[in-house]
Amino acid sequence: MSQFDVTIIGSGPGGYVSAIRCAQLGFKTAIIEKYATLGGTCLNVGCIPSKALLDSSHHYYDATHHFAEHGISVESPSFDFSKMIERKANVVETTTGGIKYLMDKNKIDVFEGLGSFEDATHVKITKKDGSSEVIEGTNIIIATGSKPASLPFINIDKERIITSTEALKLKEVPKNLIVIGGGVIGLELGSVYARLGADVKVIEYAPKITPTMDGDVSKELQKVLKKQGMDFYVSHGVKSVERNGDEITVKATNKKGEEVTFTGDYCLVSVGRKPYTEGLGLEKVGVKVNEKGQIDINNHLQTNVANIYAIGDVVKGAMLAHKAEEEGVVVAEFIAGEKPHIDYNLIPGIVYTWPEVAAVGKTEEELIAAKIDYKAGKFSMRALGRSRASGDVDGFVKVLADKKTDEILGVHMVGARVADLIMEAAVAMEFRASAEDLARICHGHPTYAEAVKEAAKAAWDGKPLNA
Repeated sequence: MSQFDVTIIGSGPGGYVSAIRCAQLGFKTAIIEKYATLGGTCLNVGCIPSKALLDSSHHYYDATHHFAEHGISVESPSFDFSKMIERKANVVETTTGGIKYLMDKNKIDVFEGLGSFEDATHVKITKKDGSSEVIEGTNIIIATGSKPASLPFINIDKERIITSTEALKLKEVPKNLIVIGGGVIGLELGSVYARLGADVKVIEYAPKITPTMDGDVSKELQKVLKKQGMDFYVSHGVKSVERNGDEITVKATNKKGEEVTFTGDYCLVSVGRKPYTEGLGLEKVGVKVNEKGQIDINNHLQTNVANIYAIGDVVKGAMLAHKAEEEGVVVAEFIAGEKPHIDYNLIPGIVYTWPEVAAVGKTEEELIAAKIDYKAGKFSMRALGRSRASGDVDGFVKVLADKKTDEILGVHMVGARVADLIMEAAVAMEFRASAEDLARICHGHPTYAEAVKEAAKAAWDGKPLNA
């Protein structure tokens, strides 16, 4: 029987990063993955392939809508959807191959098969051919991720009624795409197909899209996406989804209680994700799971069984690849006797539409609910030379700061490249910076980042320079 210091079940961003850090710290490490490729949801059917398609569709949309204003003429731009899908597959293959290289480089043993607990230190690996083996791990990390959630009355047939997984490998662009759920996944994939000519309708139960984000952000994003051709139906509760041949009928109730009917040729169900713990055998070792199906953990990401840890989408908190990675590193270092930390308030949330959306820290709504006295500074992207030069003038940066101390409490952005820009705010907040601190840092000109400086100054003294 093979013995390891650390055994990790799941090779997504949380699992594989944790494995690398464990190996760096001198632990003999094994990783178990039920699929033939490493990388989990994010690399195979999530973050990476969706960004590849977002990028391809963005180029096409630019060619059809914006090239002319730059003096570039292209005769009737067209696209080959199969080539877009092929490119996406190549990006995924390269990325997962990179993970395999990192496992080899760090001398991490990779086992293919379904991992399940025999007891607190032994994991059985069941392979595709039905054979199995048991390995021993002094410490075990559960990193099995999540899978798309649904509504109980929806039959996902994976052909016309689909999840994000199928939406990334369609054979055609939908004519009329109905998206159930106005969160990150629904908006990103909805915008891919809207750019390629689909008529996209987004149905959201909450009163706003991106319900957990700052209200100003949701409002701005909806306005911009509507301008791009997407339709939104907020405060609509879906009651039924039926397929008849190639036609999908969705019935929903609006906030007045009236029934509204939507028809399309595809329906994307994107109502969130749920932790994936099936087949793990948690009951054999007595690992506790809460009512949401999440594995219970303490502040060190330990389960109630001391040598078993859990990270990523199977535990509480935002289901984000970078959150899982940080947790994976924290667990590895904790096992090594170090004192790592993770600040859940400073994990950025990003939506890769165009313009992009990014946020870190508290929203205005959260500060009001917590009765924290705050001040807000806002600066429009339209006022930036860089934005005007590129033609990306939608959006804003908003900085929220403590009214008494001026400490930055939250930063919210809509605009070009804000997915990268948000890290300036995250770094500032990690070091407990004030709005004045950020406002006094000299920013390059012309850059999108100047909007952060201006919004910080607006929060600090109410007087941005260029507005």
